[in-house]
Amino acid sequence: MFTKRKMMAAGIVGFTMLSVTACSQGGGAATNNPNADSGQTIAATAAMPAPFNAGEVHVAIVQNTGQGDYFQQYLNGTKLQASALKMKLDVYDAQGDNATQATQLDQAIASGAKGIIVRHGYADTLCPGVNKALKAGIKVVIYDVEIQKCAPDAVQTQQSDAKMASLVLDQMAKDIGKDAKVGYVNVLGIAPLDRRNLVWEQYKKDNNWSQKFFTGKFSSSTATDTAPMVYNALQANKDVVAIYAPYDELSKATLSALEQANMKSKVKVYGADISAADIELMRADGSPWVATGATDPNAIGAAVTRVLALDLAGELTTKNVEFPPILVTQQMLRDKNIKNMDDLRAAEPSLNISDTASAAWIPAIKF
Repeated sequence: MFTKRKMMAAGIVGFTMLSVTACSQGGGAATNNPNADSGQTIAATAAMPAPFNAGEVHVAIVQNTGQGDYFQQYLNGTKLQASALKMKLDVYDAQGDNATQATQLDQAIASGAKGIIVRHGYADTLCPGVNKALKAGIKVVIYDVEIQKCAPDAVQTQQSDAKMASLVLDQMAKDIGKDAKVGYVNVLGIAPLDRRNLVWEQYKKDNNWSQKFFTGKFSSSTATDTAPMVYNALQANKDVVAIYAPYDELSKATLSALEQANMKSKVKVYGADISAADIELMRADGSPWVATGATDPNAIGAAVTRVLALDLAGELTTKNVEFPPILVTQQMLRDKNIKNMDDLRAAEPSLNISDTASAAWIPAIKF
């Protein structure tokens, strides 16, 4: 049941960085997260249903990694929305280790959590635990893992990755035309990046782009680990005019490599995701990062938490929820003097999705 409500002011909670095996309980205040945007709480207009009418509801989020701007913002939104719903939230961070994520999912199940959000990771690793949780009566909401082939009862949520890729690649085609030499920085085997790759392959074919290299690494330090790989690829392919890097940590790696190779003025970068740090990088003088496809990760984290709340209350009417992206260009950021996420939200109100996956009894978080 989705409804709209009037807005009122709210308080602030934040997020805590976690070690590889750590579990953090509750919504402790942020002390060191530059992406911990505060939100406003939209007042609930109806009484909470079970189980929320009987006190604190124990839930968990099991992340493949919490490192990077996007993931920090996502967790911030998760914690804000969980706090507004008076959830006891346990946070698990595997820091990019798939086996650890599977172990932490088992830990979340054993902890007595009534609902679990599983964010990113690999279906093969996660499906046994997801099905174990579902069999135990635990509600499971997945974000950006293709899980329903092996766990059809799980709820699947994701950004509209095909739309995100097409928005950016439309801009890239407009900028560089057909028959261009291009580079590609991505990592396959990760659901959202796989979906963006399908679109890339079609645009590459339609525009007769010559892909000179394909490189990238997903880790707990993606930008740092990928930058030298892109640099090496550039040394062998100095004739590329554009690079598609459809994840902001990969985009950052590409910027770093271009800087080191002294090729910033020769190559345009097309990415994905947005944060205050990304905006600063795109706006910088001489920046080659000219376009990105984006949602507000804070808002996505909050929305997925509401999906879990609706499922726990028996009010979720779908097994699949998608969140639409927008195109953000360097020119737009400069023309509208957008310097941070608040400026971007003011310029692009569609980033606010507080009405998505909500109900009259939910105090939804708006950014």
